[in-house]
Amino acid sequence: MIKYLAVFLGGGLGAMLRYFVTSLLVGRFGNFPIGTLIVNIFGCLAIGIVAGFFSGKLNETSEVLRIFFAVGLLGGFSTLASFSIETVNLFQSGNIFSAVLNIILTFSTGIIACAIGLALMKN
Repeated sequence: MIKYLAVFLGGGLGAMLRYFVTSLLVGRFGNFPIGTLIVNIFGCLAIGIVAGFFSGKLNETSEVLRIFFAVGLLGGFSTLASFSIETVNLFQSGNIFSAVLNIILTFSTGIIACAIGLALMKN
């Protein structure tokens, strides 16, 4: 039950943080969803760091903390649902270039940031 509570609390905090960051950046680059892009890049970097930190160190307490941060906080913070709906909206409004650019930048930089996060935490 404690693991579910960790996901619940972390997820709520992560979602609130995502909303805060994206609301600060909305409209700064026209209709391009820069806030979601930044959240996803930072979220991928952070989840790489969390995964690297907890790798091979799991006991019951650290497992709950890993779940709180990786599944809850970062799962709530960096969701691809926001990315998906914004990209569909860009396509539907005829902003094909922005939609394609959003797809390319989100996935390429997210994967690279995650790999960097893991590499930073290697012993």
